Formats: sequence, C-alpha cells, structure tokens
Amino acid sequence: MNKQFVREGALMDITSYPAWTRELVEACSLSKQRVVEHELFKRMRDATLDAATARLFLIGVWPVIEQFPQYMAINLLKIRYGVHVGQEMARRYLIRNIRVEQNHADHWVAWAEASGVSLNELIEGNVPIASVSLSHWCWHTCERESLAVAMAATNYAIEGATGEWASLVCSRDDYENSFPVESRKKAMKWLRLHAHYDDEHPWEALEIIVTLLGLDPAPAEVEQLRRVICASYDYMRMTLDQSLLAGAPTRSGRPVLQAA
Repeated sequence: MNKQFVREGALMDITSYPAWTRELVEACSLSKQRVVEHELFKRMRDATLDAATARLFLIGVWPVIEQFPQYMAINLLKIRYGVHVGQEMARRYLIRNIRVEQNHADHWVAWAEASGVSLNELIEGNVPIASVSLSHWCWHTCERESLAVAMAATNYAIEGATGEWASLVCSRDDYENSFPVESRKKAMKWLRLHAHYDDEHPWEALEIIVTLLGLDPAPAEVEQLRRVICASYDYMRMTLDQSLLAGAPTRSGRPVLQAA
C-alpha cells in the first residue's frame, strides 16, 4: 500500500514535496514556458497586439473561462466524504473555488467588452476550431479521468500557467494604459486578479494531487500526470498560435476562418 503524503514544509516550496513530484514539475517545465513566454503575451504586455488577434484570443479562451466552474463540479462528483484525506482536501478546495471562478468569468466578459468584443461574440465563438480545442480537452479529461489526473490538467496546469502569463502581461503598464481611463479598471480586473506569482491555488491543487497518489506512486501514474499536464500546456499554446496565425490574414483584408 502506498504511504500517505503529509506536507511538512511550505506550501509553495517544491522541496516540500516528494522527489517524484519535483521530477514531474521539471519534466513539464519546457512545455509550460512555451505558454508563459508566448509571443502573444509579449505583444499584449507591450500593447502591440493587434485588435484582430486579441479578438480571436478572447473568444477562443472564453469557453474555458466559462466552463472552469463546471470542470470543478465534475470533479466534485467523484468525491465521497470520509474516504480519503486527499478527497476531503479536494472537496473543500473545489467547493470554495467554484464561486470564485464564476466571478472570474464576469471579469473576462468585462475585459472582452473593453476590447471591443461583445458578449454575443463570446457566446457564438466564431473562431477557428483549433482555438477552442483547449475547452474540449479540459471537459474530456475531467469527465473521463481520475480526480488526481483531472485536477492536474486543470487546477494545477492551467491555473498555474495562467498566473504566470498574466504576471508577464501586467509587468509593464503599457497594456493597461492602452484602454480609456474610464474603462481601464474593469478591463484589467481579470488580469490583475491572476497576475500573482504567489497564487496558492495551483500549489493547493498540487498538494491535493500528491496526497491522493502518496509518497511512492506507480511510474505509470506519474507518467499519466506528466502527459496530461503537458497536454494542457500544449493545447493552451495551440490556442495562442492559432490566434496569431488567424489574426494575421485579417490585417491584410482576408476573412478569418470560421469555426465549424
């Protein structure tokens, strides 16, 4: 039987976790950096991202923003009270954060509207199909995989990378100053809420995952975590790449491909 993990060090110190966890994080680091340091976010930070690409990004990512509380609700259904300490930790985490994620959806809508993208455009999702592949991946993973695997793909991978790219965008004032003064605060609220390197949410998710798997999980279990975490990063990067690719023809007057 796998020995139970009980964290003794600081939550956000990777040395507080077993060696397999540290190796897992390192194995996924390159895929994560390709998201966090993506060209789209650098242009956004510098206020040089064109409106067509920004529109595709905001609409393409919206399904994940809207559905994130639902991913967490799907995972909540996997939990039975009192069965395992890791499940009880997950139960408290998910219940506490579902409402938070709903509020974040409202802030994304405000960001989009300040960027010239209406709520109707967000809901219609009229963008290349590759731009919304991340939401399909998240739903599939949460619906079909175990609690630990699903939380690794969403609460750990996506929330963790998002906090870091939001910090990159907010590291200068250029993007914020590109909005009119009267709409600046609402436009930036989603980014400001996420732009914290000290955000505990992905670390809390990591602690839950390690508690569920224990000190010495089977190599196949760790490999599955690596695959889904890297897949989440890769699907994020696909959305960003597609936004840049499909936004470029718009600038030359050619219509962007529409979703199927």
